Amino acid sequence: MSSTAAMLSSIATSSTIAISSSAPAKSDFHPALAVTNIKNSIPFVLEMEKDHYTMWAELFEVHARAHKVIDHIIPRPGKEKPTPTDASFEMWKILDSTILQWINSTVSFDLLTTIMEKGYTVMVAWNRLADIFDDNQNSCVVALEQDFSSTHMDDFSNISAYVNVSSNSLIS
Repeated sequence: MSSTAAMLSSIATSSTIAISSSAPAKSDFHPALAVTNIKNSIPFVLEMEKDHYTMWAELFEVHARAHKVIDHIIPRPGKEKPTPTDASFEMWKILDSTILQWINSTVSFDLLTTIMEKGYTVMVAWNRLADIFDDNQNSCVVALEQDFSSTHMDDFSNISAYVNVSSNSLIS
């Protein structure tokens, strides 16, 4: 009986060793590389004429967080882009190129030609888009202020007409 117990113990030990040694190695596959259609997450094209930048940027940030690449557009303090000598640099370049493809496929051709340059990164593209739409919003504010300051109550028959024109200026 003791030889049977010893044999069972030996089999159990070798099975345990076989199971633990056959455990899969850590994969270098990154979740961002699994995205096949960014338009499932961002279902519209960002255009200069239609200011949906805030919505586009929020959807893009959610998508980037979900795929663990938010640091490419909003870097954490103290976490810098790896240098070419870092072991992680090659994966960083692959991820940055992948995210650039996401941006490029969700903006209009006009915006793409505005932000694109040889060797640009996600951070460069992201910041250019933010600047473009920030400038656009500032221009709209200035135009609205000019319209508002040049509008006089005397030009309208009653307060309803004035409110209607003022509201239409804000909407358009």
